[in-house]
Amino acid sequence: MSKYLYTAKNMEGKPRSGEMDAKNERDLALQLRGDGYVVTSIERIDDMGYKAQINFLDRIQGVSLKEKLFFTRNLSVMISSGLTIARALDNLSVQTKNKHFKAVLENVYKDVQKGLSLSDSLTKYPAIFNDLFVNMIRVGEVGGTLDESLNIVTIQMEKEHELSSKVRGALIYPAVIVTAMIIVGVIMLTYILPQILGVFGDMKVELPVTTRFIIKISDILQTQGFLIAIVFLGGGIFLKAFSSTDMGKKIASLTLLKMPILKHIVIKVNCARFARIYSSLLHSGVSVVDSLNIVANTLTNTFFKEAVLEGRNKIQRGVELSTVIAEYPDIFPVIVAQMIRVGEETGKTEDMMVKLAEFYEEEVNQITKNLSSIIEPVLMLVIGSAVGFFAVAMLQPMYSVLENI
Repeated sequence: MSKYLYTAKNMEGKPRSGEMDAKNERDLALQLRGDGYVVTSIERIDDMGYKAQINFLDRIQGVSLKEKLFFTRNLSVMISSGLTIARALDNLSVQTKNKHFKAVLENVYKDVQKGLSLSDSLTKYPAIFNDLFVNMIRVGEVGGTLDESLNIVTIQMEKEHELSSKVRGALIYPAVIVTAMIIVGVIMLTYILPQILGVFGDMKVELPVTTRFIIKISDILQTQGFLIAIVFLGGGIFLKAFSSTDMGKKIASLTLLKMPILKHIVIKVNCARFARIYSSLLHSGVSVVDSLNIVANTLTNTFFKEAVLEGRNKIQRGVELSTVIAEYPDIFPVIVAQMIRVGEETGKTEDMMVKLAEFYEEEVNQITKNLSSIIEPVLMLVIGSAVGFFAVAMLQPMYSVLENI
């Protein structure tokens, strides 16, 4: 069995493209003919002579979504203007400021110059160009609509950037405040408090529980501060490494889905991403099975990924996607299955998914706005409580001395 990339059309002229396993090209053409499609092009893609791997450099030197968006948008404009792919890549590699990304684009340019297709060249860098990106480029190359495919990828990446910016913007404020509070607390307990404690040592009074607690914390930070820093640093490195494993990803996904406020953001973001990517792939003529496979590989939450892969497997056995989605009410709200069912019944699944994506993107926009207004008073309450506790712990011994006088 070999893997082929194909494009085909039915009697009404509706295009279809994707990947399929077959013994040979004739067998693939017969399979598609049984589905009512006539093959327009076939390309064997499983004998490329290399295996895509994420190398060490790709792991430590990332390429931001903003940089990839700039590259994709400009590549689309250049190709639609009539420039060759090689010329466009050469121009973009000169404009790119990220040294690592610049080196990657230069390598891709050299591969294209040698006769390798753009999609096959990009496949060598899975840490930068994901399955969605590469497959959309491949579909565009085979169908002769590369500029259109790039435009669709650009729109998808713009929506992705917009979503991630909103979520990051809502969470960065509390993260900065909490970090600053921890740093100030450590400085107080390590450098300022010991000077005050000298006064308490001269007072021959029994210190309150709150004061003794703070003194104990201060002593630990002074004597074991270096060890604590190493433990936290090691713990962070371990969590980072563990989160890249299958078990770590599953635990992280489950934790996010159990957290009261973040749960709703995770669900809405993943539903928006699922609907937007799925609609883009269907619009490009990619088959339902291939589309779901690509979508699953672009979703970061393990449970959403498993649900979509289950949908792909059951669709091959004749089960409708809406039926499968309805089996996961904890992660896919009822409206998702209902909208997909309407699309399946009317033959307008692509349109329904676009509306669904727009709905959840607006939901994310609203929930991030509300999150900021909710977090601010909670943070003020936490900071006020911490300051109040510290003030009471410091003032109580003084009041005890005054009472004895």
